[in-house]
This record gives sequence, C-alpha cells and structure tokens, in this order.
Amino acid sequence: MTSINLPIFGQGSQPAEEDGVELEYLAMPEEMATYRMPQISIDLNNADLAQAKQVLQQLEQDLATYPAASATIDLIPLDQTNRQFVDELLGEGEVSMLCGGVQTQRIQESVLAGVWRSQRLDAQKQIVTDTLEVGIIPQAILQTAFADAVEHIDTDMRALPDGVMNAPPLLAELNAKIATYQPGAEAHVINLSLLPQTEQDLALLEQRLGQGTVTILSRGYGNCRIDATATRNVWWVRYFNSQDTLILNTLEVSDVPNVACASAEDIADSHQRLQEILQVYL
Repeated sequence: MTSINLPIFGQGSQPAEEDGVELEYLAMPEEMATYRMPQISIDLNNADLAQAKQVLQQLEQDLATYPAASATIDLIPLDQTNRQFVDELLGEGEVSMLCGGVQTQRIQESVLAGVWRSQRLDAQKQIVTDTLEVGIIPQAILQTAFADAVEHIDTDMRALPDGVMNAPPLLAELNAKIATYQPGAEAHVINLSLLPQTEQDLALLEQRLGQGTVTILSRGYGNCRIDATATRNVWWVRYFNSQDTLILNTLEVSDVPNVACASAEDIADSHQRLQEILQVYL
C-alpha cells in the first residue's frame, strides 16, 4: 500500500527562518467567567433557614423595584447556618473592591450582577457590618473614593526630573477636565498606551495625582485594576491580559469607570435569575 504524507500546518510546522527570528503568537484568553447555578451544601429541608429566606425575599423585592431607593439588607443577625446558605447562594462575581480609611471596607459583587456584599472591618480585622445592596455601584464607593481628594493638580514644572517629556501637558489637560466635570457626565479618558511616555513621565503622573483609598478589581478576559487617585474624579485604570501583561493603561475622569459598574440590564437579568434560584432552593 502506498503511504500518503499529509501536510502539517500550524505553529512549529514550518522551518525556522535563516536569520533565527521566530514568530511569536499572542496568548489567547484561558477562561471566561460564566453564570452557573449556585451549589448549596446546606440541607434544603432545614427548618432553620427562615432568616436566609427572609433576606432573599427582600433582595428579590429590591431587584424588582430597582432603581427605586431601597435600604441595605443587614446580614449581621444571621446565624452560622443561614449565613453559610446566603454565602453559597450569592457566591462571588467578577468585581471586588477595597476601601481604606479608619476602618477597612471590602465589597464583593455576587454572582448576581448589581448585588453587592459589603463588609466593614475593625482594627482587629473583625467584621462589624455586613450588608447587601442593589445598585449600579455601591454607594460607599461614591461616598468615600474622593472624600479627601484635592481639587487641583500641582502643575509647578520647575526642576522637573530628567526624562520627563509628556506628563506636563497631560496634567494640564486633567486639571481642565476636573474643573468642569459634573457628576454623571461622560467620562474623559486619556489613553497612556497610545502616547509616548517615559518611566519618568509615569512616575511624575503618579506623584502628582497621588494615591487614593479605593482599589477595584474587575475580572473577565484577564484583569482590570482601577485605582482612585488622590485627585477628585481621577481614576487610574490598567488592563491586563490572561498572561498578566499590561495591555491598556488609561487615566479617566469620571464618577466611577464603567468597567466596574453593573447596568440596569444586568440588574433586571439578576432579578430573573434570583427568581429561578428561589424556585429551586426555596
């Protein structure tokens, strides 16, 4: 029988170039977060789940009536069994937040987009408040991100470090946008990845903008890290691919960058999903 040699294609199938140069391939995302029905380990026939059922019924009502104002749901009174049930049912979504200050506050989006779990810790790292909230973004972020921020960036350009080239006009641009920005206005984004920036430029920007007290991490394809600066309404937003390589570096003047926010459509979808969950588990 005559053998047939089939051609082989793809990476590594072709001979190396004479000059030794090899083609590098961009790594594809390894995974994407998708919604899955939560897995519950608590006995669903447990007669002691009345507290959790009340919490979830209130949450369903808050989702149904959004954007009408609603109070946060206090989880501190829950006993261990009810807390575990709520923990497992809500799970962890793509966005997490950390607020510094006198007391650390950590906020985690649940698997239901627009449903936020907020815990405040004392100096001994003990939980002193534990609440649920429905919204585009937790109110605590809007209230604390720039509570102590300055209104104007120092633009004194005397005795600049060697190597600073393009940071000064960016600082002037940011000052102009900060002065006229109104809450709810369209974000103003400066794409540092498209501009020639030296290490000294970036260092000067960081030094003049300062470090704020809020950090937000958003996970999807890769990761996005969002840091509030110490300057009113200025956020530093960095996007990393699944290989943890910085692929987009921006400064943004806004209330909160959209990548950290849920949408009204997300909240409507979360309401539908919670109704499905309640039908299965309660």
